[in-house]
Amino acid sequence: MTIESDPSYPAHWEADVVLRDGGTARIRPITTEDAGRLVSFYEQVSDESKYYRFFAPYPRLSDRDVHRFTHHDYVDRVGLAATIGGEFIGTVRYDRIGPGGRPASAPADEAEVAFLVQDAHQGRGVASTLLEHIGAVARERGIRRFAAEVLPANTKMIKVFTDAGYQQKRSFEDGSVHLTLDLEPTAESLAVQRAREQRAEARSVQRLLAPGSVAVVGVSRSGAGVGAAALRNLRDSGFRGHLYAVNEAITRDLLDGVRAYPAVGAIGAPVDLAVIAVPADRVPEAVAACGEHGVQGLVVLSAGYGESGPAGLARQRELVRQVRSYGMRLIGPNAYGVINTAPEVELNASLTPAPMPTRGRIGLFTQSGAIGIALLSALLRRGEGLSSFVSAGNRADVSGNDILQYWYDDEATDVALLYLETLGNPRKFTRLARRTAAVKPVVVAKGGRHSPAGHVVPDTRLPEATVSALLRQAGVIRVDTVTELVDVGLLLAAQPLPAGPRIAILGNSESLGILTYDACLTQGLRPLPPLDLTTAAAPADFRAALTDALRSGDCDAVVVTAIPWVGEDAPADDLAGALREAVAEYPGKPVAVVHVELGELALALSAVRGAPHPAPHPAPHPAPRPAPSRSWGPAADPAPPVPAGPLSAAGDSIPSYPAAERAVKAVAEAVRYGQWRRATADDDGRVPEYEDIDEAGTADRLAGLLAEVDPGAVLTLTDPDARELLAGYGIRVLPTLPAPSADAAVRAAGVLGYPVALKTTAPHLRHRADLGGVRLDLTNEAELRRSYEELADTLGKPAELQPVVQAMVARGVDTVVRSVIDPAAGAVLSFGLAGVASELLGDTAHRLVPATDRDAAGLIRSIRTAPLLFGWRGSDPVDTPALEELLLRLSRLVDDHPEVIGVSLEPVVVAAEGVSVLSATVRVAHPPARGDLGPRTLPSY
Repeated sequence: MTIESDPSYPAHWEADVVLRDGGTARIRPITTEDAGRLVSFYEQVSDESKYYRFFAPYPRLSDRDVHRFTHHDYVDRVGLAATIGGEFIGTVRYDRIGPGGRPASAPADEAEVAFLVQDAHQGRGVASTLLEHIGAVARERGIRRFAAEVLPANTKMIKVFTDAGYQQKRSFEDGSVHLTLDLEPTAESLAVQRAREQRAEARSVQRLLAPGSVAVVGVSRSGAGVGAAALRNLRDSGFRGHLYAVNEAITRDLLDGVRAYPAVGAIGAPVDLAVIAVPADRVPEAVAACGEHGVQGLVVLSAGYGESGPAGLARQRELVRQVRSYGMRLIGPNAYGVINTAPEVELNASLTPAPMPTRGRIGLFTQSGAIGIALLSALLRRGEGLSSFVSAGNRADVSGNDILQYWYDDEATDVALLYLETLGNPRKFTRLARRTAAVKPVVVAKGGRHSPAGHVVPDTRLPEATVSALLRQAGVIRVDTVTELVDVGLLLAAQPLPAGPRIAILGNSESLGILTYDACLTQGLRPLPPLDLTTAAAPADFRAALTDALRSGDCDAVVVTAIPWVGEDAPADDLAGALREAVAEYPGKPVAVVHVELGELALALSAVRGAPHPAPHPAPHPAPRPAPSRSWGPAADPAPPVPAGPLSAAGDSIPSYPAAERAVKAVAEAVRYGQWRRATADDDGRVPEYEDIDEAGTADRLAGLLAEVDPGAVLTLTDPDARELLAGYGIRVLPTLPAPSADAAVRAAGVLGYPVALKTTAPHLRHRADLGGVRLDLTNEAELRRSYEELADTLGKPAELQPVVQAMVARGVDTVVRSVIDPAAGAVLSFGLAGVASELLGDTAHRLVPATDRDAAGLIRSIRTAPLLFGWRGSDPVDTPALEELLLRLSRLVDDHPEVIGVSLEPVVVAAEGVSVLSATVRVAHPPARGDLGPRTLPSY
C-alpha cells in the first residue's frame, strides 16, 4: 500500500533493520492488503507460540480475526510487521485503552501491546526490534505507556520487555504477568538500543568478511574480465572456505580449477557470500538467484549505478530494495572488494591480485576503489599488513558506520583508517567514532571538501578547520591526504601512545635535526634540543643514544634522524637492529625514524610485526665512541607501554619517513590523540539536566507552530514566538518594543525604564553596529528623540529601519551563540565574539550537539579572542559559568527537538555577573521522519 492508495498510510514508519544475527528485515505498517500474508504467517507459527499469544489453543485465525488484524486507523490501532522477501516473520500490534482496559481514543495515553514471531525466526531479535519501532510509533501518537499480559511460561517474551531498558512495573494477576512500560526513553533504554545496534551491525559485517563459502557470479570461460580476476584472487590467496564459480553458459565442471555451476541455485550447498560481476542490467537476476538460495551477503563489483547519473542512481536504489528484501546486506555497487587476512579465513574477494596483504593490525575502509589501490600499495611498500579491508564503492548499503561497528570490538584491529567522501549519517558517525576512539585510534582522510558539478557530496557551510575540530572533539584524527593517513596509521599501529608532547631528537645530521626541531614547533610540540651524533656515528652509537632517551624522564617520544654514511659500508640492517634493541629494552615510548636516501633502512625497519626479522650482524662496525656531551636527564623507571589499541604494544616494526615533517606530523597526531584519550578517560563530561526545562511544553509549541507549515518549508519565528520557545529551555531574551515613531519610542522607554537602547532591526542593518544603527545609554527623552532623528536622517525612514527600544543591560563582552544543522556535520553549536573582526578572521569555535559541560567549557576557551573573557589587560573577568550554561541549554533545545534547525543569539552580553540575550532568531521545520535517537534503522534509499 502507498500514500496514493491510502492517504492515512504512514510511509515514514517503514524501515529496514539489521537483526541480531546480522541479517536484515523490513518493518512496515500492516494494511488491508496483507490478509493472505497474515494467514500464511499464522499457519507457520507453532501451536505453543499461538497459545502464548492468545492464552488458549488457537489453531487458525477466523475471518473476523483477519479483518481486525489488518484494518487499522494508524492512531488508536496500529499493527507492524517484520518481513523478509515480502512475507511476514513477526508482527506487533497496539490498541489504545482507557480506564478498565476498554478501547479508547486520545487523550487516553495507554495501549495494550502484543507480539507474535514465527518460530523459525525466534532468537534473531525480531521482537525487541519491533518493540523499538512500535514504541516510537506510540510516542508519535501520544501514547506514553504500554500494558502487556504475558503467561509466566513465556519467558522469552517477558525478557523482551524487561531487557528493553524502559521504566516498568510488574505484577502477577489472574495467572499471568502484567507488565506496564513507560515509553519515555531513558539513558538505560538508549544504551540497550545502541548496544543491540552495535552487535547486530557488527555481526552483519562479520558475515561479509568471514564467510564459510563464496560464489563468484559472472566468471567468464575465457579467464578475462572482472569476475575471473575476482575468482583467481580468491583462489590464489588461499581462501579457507568453499569456493564456487557461476557462469550460465558453463559446460564443464571446473573453471580455473574451481567447481563451476550454471546458476547459484544449482550449487548443492549453502553460499554465505556472493561476488557479483555481471553487467548492471543482469544484476537483478543474479540478486534474485542469490536471495532465493539463502545467500547472506553480496559484494557487487558491477558499475553503472549512482556514479553514472540519475538513471544509474534509480537503478542503485532499486538494487538496495531488492537486496534487503531477501534479508541480505550489500557492499557496493561499483565496489573494489573486501579482504580479511585472518588465518582461519584468508579472504581476498577483491580486485587486488594475489598474494593479498599480510596479516596486520590496521583496518582500512575506503569509498573509492582508486584510493583503496593507492592505500594498499602504500601499506605494502611500507611493510605494514592489514586485519581487514573494505572498499565499498557507492556504499549504497554497508558504509563506514557499519565497519566502525565491526572494528569496535574486533580484536584483530588496533587502528581504524577510513577514507571518506561523506559522513553519511553525521550524527551517528561521530557517535560511533567517539566510542571507537575511546579504545582504538580512528584516523580519517575526508575527500569531497568541495563539490564539483555532478559529484554528489553534501556540501558543508563550515570551514575545513572547523570540520577537523568537530571530528577531533569526537576523538577522530583528521588528516588531509592519503599519505598522511598511512603515515599516522603506521605509527599508531606499531608504537605506543606518547604520554605527552616532549620530543627527543637524535641523529647523525645536525641540519636534519634542526629541521625536525622546527617541524615539532610548527605542530605545537615541545622538542628538546637535537642531539647530534655526528656523521661518524655507528649503529651502536645510535643504540646508546636512543636507549638514554627512552629511559629518560625528560621526553615522551623520540624522533631518530639518519643520513647515509660517507665512505663506510654500514649495512642498514645493523642500524635497524640497533634501534630495535633499544626499543625492546625500553618499550614505553614511541619512536619514529627520519631517513634521507636510506631506502634499505626503511625496508629493514618496516618488517611486519610477528614476522621473523633478520638476525643482527655480529657488529663489523667499530666499538661505540664516547657519547656526545648531552644528557637526557635522570633515568626514569621503564614505563609500561600505553597501547594505541587494545592489543598493540611496542611492535617489532619502527615506522620510518622520508621527510622530517611527515614523521613529526604523525607523532603530533599521536600526541593529540593520546591527550584526548586521557582527558576523556578522566572526565568525558556530561549533558546536564535542568529542572526548569519544559520539554513537553516546547514540543507542543513546536507542533502548533508547524501545523500550517508544508513539509520541506522553513519557518522563521516572530520575535514573540522565538522568545516563548526559548523561554521553555530557560533562555530569556530581553524584550524589545517597536518604535515606528519618535513618540512611540518615548512611550516604549517609559514602559521599560531608562536608560535604554535604540536599535534598527531592518535585515540589512541587523547586528551591524558598525553602520551606526545602534544608540546606547540613552538616559532621558531628549537623548532618545535626538538619536531617533539622527538614525532617520542618516540611514532612512523609520518604516525602512524598523526601530525598536530595549532596556540597557550591564556592560560586558558582546558574543554570538548559534546552533545550526550542517548538511555534512549534523547539529553544531557555535560560539564567537560579536563584531566584524571576529567574522573577518573566522574566529568562531564549534562543537557537536549534544554538548557536554566539558565541551561547553572548551568551546569558549578555543577561540583566539578568548582572553577577552578572562580579564585581558586588567579588565574584569566575565561570568563564563553563566555563558557555559547558556550554551548547554541551547544544545539541549536543539538536541531534544530536531524541528529547531537554526538558532542565532546575537548579541549575548556576558557581564561580570550573568548573561543577557538581546536578540534571537529561530528557524523551525518539520524534522526528518527518523533521527539517530529513534529506533534502529538502516539508511533509507
